[in-house]
This record gives sequence, structure tokens and C-alpha cells, in this order.
Amino acid sequence: MRNPSPSSKLATLLLLFLFIYFQSSKAVAVSSSTTKTSLNRGSSLSVEEDSDLLTSPDTAFSSGFYQVASNAYYFSIWFTHSANKSIVWMANRDRPVNGRGSRISLNRDGNMVLTDVDGSVVWNSNTSSSRAQSAELSNNGNLVLKDPYGNFLWQSFDFPTDTLLPSQPITKGKKLISASANGVVSSGYYSFYFDNDNVLKMMYDGPDISSLYWPNPDYTVFGNGRSNYNSSRYGVLDEMGLFVASDQFGFNASDLGLGIKRRLTLDYDGNLRLYSLDESTGLWGISWAAMAVECKVHGLCGGNGICVYAPTAKCSCAVGYEMRDPSDLGKGCKLKINLSCDPNQVKFVALQQIDFYGFDSAYRENISLESCRQLCLNDCSCEAFMYRNGGDGACFAKSALFNGYRSVAFPGTMYLKLPKNVNVSGSSMIKESDPICESSKAERLMGSSDMYKTTHDVKYKYFYCFVSAIGVIEVLFVASGWWYLFRSHGVPRSEEEGYRAIYSQFRRFTYAELKKATKKFKEELGRGGSGLSSRVVDGDVEEVELQRFVRMAKEKLDGGEETWISDFVDLRLNGQFNWRQAEVMVEIGISCVEEDRNKRPTMDMAVQTLLACVEESHDMHHSKSRESNI
Repeated sequence: MRNPSPSSKLATLLLLFLFIYFQSSKAVAVSSSTTKTSLNRGSSLSVEEDSDLLTSPDTAFSSGFYQVASNAYYFSIWFTHSANKSIVWMANRDRPVNGRGSRISLNRDGNMVLTDVDGSVVWNSNTSSSRAQSAELSNNGNLVLKDPYGNFLWQSFDFPTDTLLPSQPITKGKKLISASANGVVSSGYYSFYFDNDNVLKMMYDGPDISSLYWPNPDYTVFGNGRSNYNSSRYGVLDEMGLFVASDQFGFNASDLGLGIKRRLTLDYDGNLRLYSLDESTGLWGISWAAMAVECKVHGLCGGNGICVYAPTAKCSCAVGYEMRDPSDLGKGCKLKINLSCDPNQVKFVALQQIDFYGFDSAYRENISLESCRQLCLNDCSCEAFMYRNGGDGACFAKSALFNGYRSVAFPGTMYLKLPKNVNVSGSSMIKESDPICESSKAERLMGSSDMYKTTHDVKYKYFYCFVSAIGVIEVLFVASGWWYLFRSHGVPRSEEEGYRAIYSQFRRFTYAELKKATKKFKEELGRGGSGLSSRVVDGDVEEVELQRFVRMAKEKLDGGEETWISDFVDLRLNGQFNWRQAEVMVEIGISCVEEDRNKRPTMDMAVQTLLACVEESHDMHHSKSRESNI
């Protein structure tokens, strides 16, 4: 029996690979629109695909790229069914990535890596050289990297941002850090953590001062109902809404019970709150809060600022002061006129029921108001003094004015040192501003400034032009090949048909002949030795030929002949080709047209196999070169 002609074999091979290409494209399109439950080793999620998400098995949580501005994205975890997609964890909280070209990948070395548009690594899980096989999002909102045996190699629960979820513990070395402002996710100045004395605390750690404010700093550990004897430093919220900690601190949700989605969040205003989700509306309700009076949170209104609670917290400036930045109330207030150290150029203005907590440069008891006034007047660093005439004559000189608040229950009076020429007659002692939650939300350019310049646009234009050119060349190459095969040989059609009948043992029928013999494709012609049905459906002649080709290729593969691949390669190459690469290409082609779709490889798997084959051939080539040099 004669071998098939080179032209027919090449034509069949081209047809096979065109079929593989379109089938793979369909598979990629389907997979890209399907929600993923895990990210396998060697795979990635793209910022440009809205459907590139990981979802927990119960769909309660989703993980992917969360947009905060037109060009700023965070790889995050959020509640799927909340109205505003409430974020519970972020990988790149203080370094957002661009909305084009950014990607989160589980590399083949086991490291999970977030890259920006310029290829720079923004975040990684530090699990290189591990056996991480997949990334999965659990029903409790925990993103985990697992080895082949299901063991956790890394988990997001170990690296909280501003939120704890039920079953997520807070332990030694872990902190919740608030957002910097309402609607802004970057790190702020408030933290919730176990201190060195084994007690859970909240602290304001701003650019100018640091100040503990919870539990009440005026009381001792035991006075606050805590214990510092247990050094395990462990606290956790359970599914019922009950929080317990090793320092004997605990609380219950007001809606205590199972079946409610909850989160414990340290908000941008420094208050720790427990939220419960109303799944019918997607809205959150507060079921517990650490601070009943918001103004007792330190640092809310910045230096010289005063928090007024009536009943919502507002930032204010005292007479003689003005806001540093009306768009950012946390920056506090400043004097309208600079203060002199000359005692003759200053005066004191009384503010009833006002206190600035901390920063006492001097403390005296059982002294008169005038003596307290002279104490501050003679100290250039003294900015104010508080006098409490409740029988003890307590005097507190202040070197700085932070954590100011007004309380009708406060027994003392604050006396501000102001320039003598400041007019206070007819003026309100405190000028209230807008609520604390108001802040500037101007859209910002995130990341490196060079990242978004036109050089990158030009780079992408060149890239797309290059890809388009390659595509045009490929189309021309395929078209030329077909023209060469069926036009340039000049073989009479009758001779070609006869030759095909001899080598293939099949006769090629015309469409008219097939239509007539099958009575317009309604009758079965019979069954051939290949075991394939000879029923022909309109337009499926090429598919029958493809199935016969695949069957023949499988027989060659199963035969175990070392030179079987030569029957599928153009004879004009005279054996001058990479045998291993040719074998892999045919094997991939056959697997891509398996009747069982579950056995077909994905486009990613096919590409990875081909790349591995190229690298293997490259390594073998270099190895042989070294041996010949030796």
C-alpha cells in the first residue's frame, strides 16, 4: 500500500490544527466566564476580566480585583451578597495596581504573586519553593494555599487588615488597622491588638502623637475588668456572635444566634464595631460597639481640634483657631495669629466643659486658679491649662492640645492661651464644622507616576501592531499553502481521486452523489471497518475525514513504533525536524478532539506542554553542545 501524498497529509494536518484552534478558543471563552472555586498552580486572575473571581463553595465570599478608582484596584476578599461588597481583606492595601495588565498568579514555585502593569511585584505570599498546589476561598472567607494533601501553607486569616471574621483569631503579633478615611481603604492611624501586658487595646498612632484610648486609660487593668496574667494572647469571634479573649474581655452581639453573617471591623473613626448582615437588603446593622461615646476616641480631630458630640461626632475649633484643611478634619486646627512668649502679649480664654486629654507638662493640687494661671503664663511651652475646682484645686498645664472633646459631665474648665489682640467678644467659643465622616474623595492617580505615562501606551500600541502583523502573515501563509496544494501541482482531478481511492481504500464521493444515495441524508449507508457510522449529515464530510485521521494516528501511537511520526510529517523535510516536538504536537491535537470533553486539555495546559517541550529540546541541545566541546 502506498503512503499518502505529502499534499494530502499536510492539508489534513492544517485542517486538524485549525479545528484545534477554534475548539480551544471556545473552551477558553467558556472557562473565562465560569466562576472559579480554586486557582491552580500555574494559573492566574486578570484585572481586566470582571469574571476572573474566586468564589467560596457557598458563594458567601468572593475574591478578585476590587476597583476603588478608575485606575486603582486591590486584590481583595469581600462579602458577595452585601450591597456594597464589603471588603474583609486586602493584599495590596497601601499600593493599588493599575486597571490594565495587573494580575494575581499562583506561580509554579508555589508563590502567589500580585504584579502591576509594569511587571513589578506589588505583593506576594512568601511561599516560594513550597508545595502549594492551589489557592482556595473557604466558606468562612479564608483564602488558603494548599499542598497536594490539603495542608494549609498560607492563609489570609494570618494577615488581617481592618476586619476579623467569625473563627478568625487575633493573637500575638496580629493587628487590625483602620482605614484612613471614609471611603478610602488605605491604612489609617488606629489599631486593635494585644499589647505587651497581654491586654487587648486600641491606640491612635498618628504622625504627631501616639495615644492609648481603650480600655479607659484612666483605670488600671483590673479596674477595666481585664487580666494580664494569661500570656496566650488569644481572642476570637464565634458563629453565634460571642467574642472571648484571654484577658477576660468579651461581648455578645445584640442579635446573638447562628445563621447570621458578621464582621468585626475597626472603622476609620477608631471605633471597633460588630456588624450583622441583613441578607434580604444586603445592608449592615451595628450589633455591638466598643466606644459608646465617639468623642472619647483619641486623635479624631487632630491637634488643637475639639470633638463635639451632639449627638453625632463633629470636629470643631476654639475661638482664635481655624481648620488647617477643611477637606480633612483630622488635620486639626491652627492659631490664626502666632503666639508670643511674652507674658504681656497673651491672655487666657475659658472654655467650659472642655478637656484635652494627656500631655500634662505640670500637675498641682490644692492651688488657686490664679496660681495655676501664673504657672502656665511663665512657661512658654504651655499652651493651655485645665483647672478643676471640685475641692481639690487640681491644675494641669498642657504642653500640647490633642484629644480635645466636650462633655457636659466634665467638672473642669480649660483656659486657652491666646494672643492678646485676638477679639473674642461676641464670638462663639467653639465653631462646629461638618461631621467627622466628611472628607475629600477626589480621585487619585495610584501607584508609580511613571506607570501611567504615554510611554506605556506606545509600548502597547507596538505590541498590538506586532501581534496583528503576525496574524496577517499567518493568514497569508495558510492561504498560500492551500493555493499551492490545490492549484500549483497541476494534477488532474480524476487522477487525484483515483490515487486517493487506492491509498485510503475509500472513494471520495461528490456532494450530489451523497445526497442522492442517502435520499437527502435521511438514510444510513452502512458501517465501515473503522467502526464509525457512515451516516453523513449535511456539511459533516470533513468531520468524518478528521475522525478517520484521528483513529489512524491513535493506532500509530499505540503501535509503539519509534518512527511513527514520520507518517505525519511532510516528506520534503527529509527528516530535518525535531521529532519530539512533532510527536507532542500530534498528541495534543488528538487529545483536543477526544469525544469525552473532560479528557480534552485546556488551552493553558496545551500551551504549557508545548513550552515545556521547547525548553526540553533547548536544554538537550545545550547539553549536547557542551558534550561535543568536551
